[in-house]
Amino acid sequence: MIRPETAGSPIRPAPTATTTPTTPTTAGADTGTALTVTSAAGGGPRVLDLRGADHPGPLTLRWPAGDRVVVSGLPGGGKSTLMARLADPGVSALRIDSQDARDRWGSRLPARLPYAVYRPAVRLSHHLGLWRVLRSPLALLVHDCGRGGFVRRRLATGARRVGADLHLLLLDVPPSLARARQEERGRTVSPRAFRRHRRAMARLITAIESGRLPRGCASVTLLDARAAQDITELGFLPD
Repeated sequence: MIRPETAGSPIRPAPTATTTPTTPTTAGADTGTALTVTSAAGGGPRVLDLRGADHPGPLTLRWPAGDRVVVSGLPGGGKSTLMARLADPGVSALRIDSQDARDRWGSRLPARLPYAVYRPAVRLSHHLGLWRVLRSPLALLVHDCGRGGFVRRRLATGARRVGADLHLLLLDVPPSLARARQEERGRTVSPRAFRRHRRAMARLITAIESGRLPRGCASVTLLDARAAQDITELGFLPD
């Protein structure tokens, strides 16, 4: 597992994985850092852990052209906020966010209608939209809560069919923060459902920290709330 050193220091590679920073960019008065995330040398998986690190400025994460990236984390963890930073959506990459599906349905229905009533329709729309673009030559940035592995496995299979890799971008934020953000936006999940999400995320993060990456993932990038805030852009390399 790789953790960046303090600001201005190089990234220390683990024995079986390395990180390749691109040429630093400049954003305003701050020097930014662009990180390209790929599988490790020899095609093995890699982990880039950006939690608990001081960064020398804004961060940009980039993946190879045409690859698939699934963004996971607790409800309220900041997945949609982070995905909104995708550069040139619809040009080099497609963004498949369940929040977009929810907004489309919400705009057509009475404002007083509880989300629970039309949640199944939102989920169906989200998954249908995802299945339609699995064979797209464009890169994909996909929202998935990560509680189960079905979406990751389906994306990994689709990626292999088009000669691409699947990457996991995982938000590791405290449950208390995720819960507070749910309340701020006025969209909360039930305590029971949230406990299931918490247990699933804990198992997933523990497995990754132990070196057991989800099946089919070429890389995993771990973010805490601070690292997610520092990321100003997500993107994909040109062909």
